[in-house]
Amino acid sequence: MNITFKDRKLRKLVNNDKNIVKEYGTIRASKIRLRLTDLMCSETLEDTRNLPGNYHELTENKKGVWACDLDQPYRLLFKPHEDPIPSNADGQYIWKDIKGVEIISIVNYHKEM
Repeated sequence: MNITFKDRKLRKLVNNDKNIVKEYGTIRASKIRLRLTDLMCSETLEDTRNLPGNYHELTENKKGVWACDLDQPYRLLFKPHEDPIPSNADGQYIWKDIKGVEIISIVNYHKEM
């Protein structure tokens, strides 16, 4: 799957071993790298459904954004490159048609909501 980042700062941070550990700690940095590798090795978002990390769609004011678990309560947030996001007649997103994502943040979104 094609992976991009919301901004250059986030891309540089997660691609630098020293800085990612300094910013997020060893455990969270390791989980971030693992989740990014899982996404990169997937052909579509559907391939992540049964992987560790609980990849899931968000709802309400974060509809159109997905998350996966890091270390509790932190999540890696991302959104599909496809615009509009592929969906069926019932409005459900079609994960197998999503072939790229943009990483938008690493956050405890429960605290920020």
